[in-house]
Amino acid sequence: MVDSRVDTISRLAQWRIDSLGPCNFKKSDPFKLGIWNWHLSVEKSRYLHIRLFPEPSKIAKEQPPIARFFIRVSSVGPNRRPSVSPIHEKLLRTSEDFVWAVDSTFHGRFIVDVEFLDLRICPMNGLEGGEAASIWPMEGLMKSVSSQSTLQCLARMLDEAIHADVTIKTIDGTLQAHKAILSVSSPVFKSMFHHDLKEKESSIIFIEDMTLEACMTLLRYLYGTITEELFWKHRLSLLGAANKYGIVDLKDACEESLLEDINSTNVLGRLQEAWLYQLHKLKKGCLAYLFDFGKVYDIRDEINDFFRQADRELMMEMFQEVLTVWKPV
Repeated sequence: MVDSRVDTISRLAQWRIDSLGPCNFKKSDPFKLGIWNWHLSVEKSRYLHIRLFPEPSKIAKEQPPIARFFIRVSSVGPNRRPSVSPIHEKLLRTSEDFVWAVDSTFHGRFIVDVEFLDLRICPMNGLEGGEAASIWPMEGLMKSVSSQSTLQCLARMLDEAIHADVTIKTIDGTLQAHKAILSVSSPVFKSMFHHDLKEKESSIIFIEDMTLEACMTLLRYLYGTITEELFWKHRLSLLGAANKYGIVDLKDACEESLLEDINSTNVLGRLQEAWLYQLHKLKKGCLAYLFDFGKVYDIRDEINDFFRQADRELMMEMFQEVLTVWKPV
């Protein structure tokens, strides 16, 4: 049935329910988020009881999820009055592990949103002493195909400035690097050192739109020694640098990363970044989050400010998306 389907985008799952039927109970179709298939169910009595649980499977049994999430229930229409749960963090194995009872004041069609803040894998078979590992940082694109010994050599070349032949001046400090590494990583850097430009003569590059730490993170990416933590911390600065210096694979990685954690507090900023850097997948994801999933209702004040400053062509695309989503049936 159509109203058993759960739609997902980024870390959001949305279930639109037309009617609970005579039994006042409904269970969703399975939906994939992370490495697990999930179900939602609702049951109406005095309260509306909402359950979230993984579908029974070998993965769910051997690697049960520890989920950090909250749930929002709202009626359909412009005058939504949502009920929002506290943030929960629970080990979920069965349909009895999580139940949220909310006042059943919802009549007719309503929407259940589950926003996952984190998903971690419980240590195998619940072994004591093991640490639960988040699935999202582990799925990053930063693992180099180079051998560990080569990476260690490159790290030493960067950290100890071994045979460094170019100086990079940032907003708040100076770094040493290697023309060969920069040239093979970026067509812009290659052009600087192979044509009669001032950088070739002086062996100095001015990157005055990045901090020392962000620029060092860029270098660690080019040398293959970046960590997930640094990448996530500086990904917006890295996106600007990737666009400026033509580092296509880094730009793609930043776009994929920014798609992973769209939420109501950052979606307008992400949309602006997508427009500025021509990131079509990110722009499409932001527009879907706002209009297909109805999150535009949650940020009315913010979107009014956004429209006052947004590019006219971007506004036209947003209005076109509104017409597409809300066209009469």
